[in-house]
Amino acid sequence: MTEEIRAALDDVAEIGPFFAASANPAEVVDDSWRPLRELYTDPDPLAARIRQVGEVLGGTEPRVAASIAYQGLAARLVSPLLAVAAVHGLVPLWSPDSLHWRPAVTGPLPLWESGGSGTAGGPEPAHRPEPAELPALVAEVLVQPHLEALADAVLAAVSVSRRTLRGNAASAVVAAGAMVARARPAAAGRAERLVAGLLAAGPLVGAGTLTGRWAFRRKSCCLYYRVPGGGLCGDCVLTDRPARSTMR
Repeated sequence: MTEEIRAALDDVAEIGPFFAASANPAEVVDDSWRPLRELYTDPDPLAARIRQVGEVLGGTEPRVAASIAYQGLAARLVSPLLAVAAVHGLVPLWSPDSLHWRPAVTGPLPLWESGGSGTAGGPEPAHRPEPAELPALVAEVLVQPHLEALADAVLAAVSVSRRTLRGNAASAVVAAGAMVARARPAAAGRAERLVAGLLAAGPLVGAGTLTGRWAFRRKSCCLYYRVPGGGLCGDCVLTDRPARSTMR
């Protein structure tokens, strides 16, 4: 299964930079890799990432930077896992201890999975469930251990609405599914089922509504409109509101 998941990850990386993740055992010699658990429990690296995003966005206020940073990190976590599940029927068993990251000046954070490939005798890094079990297993691996743990860490660092962060996660899920469907049409149906399953998973319930196959309307705002020169995203809850003066 180790070689199979490596090949699957290499394949879906072609969809785009947010879909790239390594399971190469040679990465174990690079001591710059840090377990994702540190990003969830150590306030310093996450605060640094939020500050970095704020600077890139023109010095925007901390809660806006925190929201946008969370959305980018959520998309980074969702995209490769959802793609491998949709395209190859595999679910990488990514835990906060086996999935690693390292700082990057620009672009998506690099990801490396060490489980089963970085250490001898480690756990199998992926599972191939029955098709009907895919959405539930993807949600189990992704939502509480990663998306909610990351949200908790962001909320501990900056005062921003949890509802906003959950909307960001839901938006990232739908966007990843749509990209998989466009890039790999044969996997579109499975991607659609995975997205529906994730949106029905615990904390993401009620974060937004699918209004078409890939049309989504979230029930919160990511605050991007508060970025200098920013505006409303296509799935924003504020899109149909006529009075922009009500935005705070």
